[in-house]
Amino acid sequence: MTPPPPGCASLGAPRARVPSPLARSGLPLRLLLLLWTVAASQGHPRNGPRISAVWKGHAGQDHVDFGLAEPHTVLFHEPGSSSVWVGGRSKVYVFDFSKGRNASMRTVNIGSTKGSCRDKQDCKNYITLLEKQGEGLLVCGTNARRPSCWTLVNDTAELLGERRGYAPFSPDENSLVLFDGSEVYSTIRKQEYNGKIPRFRRIKGEIELYTSDTVMQNPQFIKATIVHQDQAYDDKIYYFFREDNPDKNPEAPLNVSRVAQLCRGDQGGESSLSVSKWNTFLKAMLVCSDTTSNKNFNRLQDVFLLPDPNGQWRDTRVYGVFSNPWNYSAVCVYSLGDIDKVFRTSSLKGYHSDLPNPRPGKCLPDRQPIPTETFQVADSHPEVVQRVEPMGPLKAPLFHSKYHYQKVVVHRMHASNGETFHVLYLTTDKGTIHKVVESGEREHSLVFSILEIQPFRRPATIQAMSLDSDRRKLYVNSQWEVSQVPLDLCEVYSGGCHGCLMARDPYCGWNQDRCVSIYSSPKSEPMLQSINPAEPHKGCPNPKPEQAPLQKVSLAQNSRYYLSCPMESRHATYSWRHENSVEQSCEPGHQSPNCILFIENLTDLQYGHYYCEAQEGSYLHEAQHWQLLREDGAMTSHLLGRACALAASLWLGVLPTLTLGLLVH
Repeated sequence: MTPPPPGCASLGAPRARVPSPLARSGLPLRLLLLLWTVAASQGHPRNGPRISAVWKGHAGQDHVDFGLAEPHTVLFHEPGSSSVWVGGRSKVYVFDFSKGRNASMRTVNIGSTKGSCRDKQDCKNYITLLEKQGEGLLVCGTNARRPSCWTLVNDTAELLGERRGYAPFSPDENSLVLFDGSEVYSTIRKQEYNGKIPRFRRIKGEIELYTSDTVMQNPQFIKATIVHQDQAYDDKIYYFFREDNPDKNPEAPLNVSRVAQLCRGDQGGESSLSVSKWNTFLKAMLVCSDTTSNKNFNRLQDVFLLPDPNGQWRDTRVYGVFSNPWNYSAVCVYSLGDIDKVFRTSSLKGYHSDLPNPRPGKCLPDRQPIPTETFQVADSHPEVVQRVEPMGPLKAPLFHSKYHYQKVVVHRMHASNGETFHVLYLTTDKGTIHKVVESGEREHSLVFSILEIQPFRRPATIQAMSLDSDRRKLYVNSQWEVSQVPLDLCEVYSGGCHGCLMARDPYCGWNQDRCVSIYSSPKSEPMLQSINPAEPHKGCPNPKPEQAPLQKVSLAQNSRYYLSCPMESRHATYSWRHENSVEQSCEPGHQSPNCILFIENLTDLQYGHYYCEAQEGSYLHEAQHWQLLREDGAMTSHLLGRACALAASLWLGVLPTLTLGLLVH
């Protein structure tokens, strides 16, 4: 929503004023102001990102196009490597993002095998799995509905043959494959036209096992992980999923989010009914609710596991992104220790007798089979009563937002003073990335949404995101391109020392009159960082921010004009002040990127100085300073009038759409 450019006004002689194009349009300026106010009142509150930036990257180094649209992709990146692999339609793209050099791309064609194409509309080989294997890469794809795998070494692909369970029959299918040494686990069905009930399988290992058909209701699998516990026989597989809610009450949510556990050493059961099934399956509900606002988030979108730096598996943090029916989002944080305790101690839902010994879900040493009685109880009552709740005394979300988040990765980093921060990178349905900082201990953590990043040259949905903590980069791809995004991005913060510190970005600090990354500045040099305090700007040497440069414009009396002030911080209130009175105020969440002051009719009292001031907590700085001067020259009126007529005509082309959209809204 962009108004006519600054500097344009409807100019005319004081005694015989010519109506401006806006006036001639028949839409009164008062109505336009009302519509603008309605637009400004919509948007997101302070818990949205403070700053928005487009990551343009370094020329040729950070963005690479596929050359064509790739609607289904899978991304693989090994931390510390400069290479990124992306699987597309019948090919694998290999990108190299070597430091200081232009990024390059090469492709390896892996088309459908001869004779596999039965339907001309489905002859493509959609690559759905890329996994490190020895010195090369394991590549699996749909292969015209005959799932197959290849090994990729030195840009040469060698066919391994059909591999059911490694790739789906269609790229649209929900699929999850987990590798652990020589063992492989999968949620992909092996038969195309039967076995449609989704299962979690061990497809490679000592014994192939699968989950019973009754323990999950139409599951959508999100993430799976192996957890090596204190005793090897006690190692667990945890997988996160959402499923249909068995409660069919109209007021109940459609989906329930779950975590399931399996013993990695499960050998199946003793009876014919249990010999090929997982005998240690249990599931628990994941709760993500804010009781203070009575908001519930039931739909699990993504999970990221952040290992404990000291190697304590119980202290591994599980970050879950949830949404609700209105596509608002929340992030809840759990610990593996809490999840493990729920499965070890909780009773079973709907089971009121004494639990058998060993209790359901218990891992047995020495490869012992699970007794039939224990399996039967767990198979008929797979859900535990106790629910998994977020960490902390309040058992509440880390934060919730009006944005619709889809993916999350988390980077544990240390600021220049040694303090630890967890930085979340969340993708939105609009194709942007939100950078959110979590500081302090979980019981007393502070959360601040720092930045919204547009990672692509062509705005598009983010299909995949990978975090490289070693290189301190994010790798993201859309259907059009792959981008390498630095974790720091300090150059986007303007406003000198005050603007740098107000960003509260733990990666950035003020050094030698620049806002720079803590990784690029020598440790011997002092760096200003003020991340947690409510008044970070007070850490700057100069207590007052610099004043905005004076800009002047000459205007005829009785003309119309407007002043525009870019709203850099979405957390600040921007106000236009003339003399000692506030003429216009734009609160946080203002939808327009600019705070606009319309002057409907310039009189003697309206000439003079106008200041746009941004107030953010105790931080007050001058963003714009204009002086409106009286101008009666006929030539100036003629030239400026022609320019404004052109600008106004362009503005009128947008105005009907704007008006209709706002009224409908």
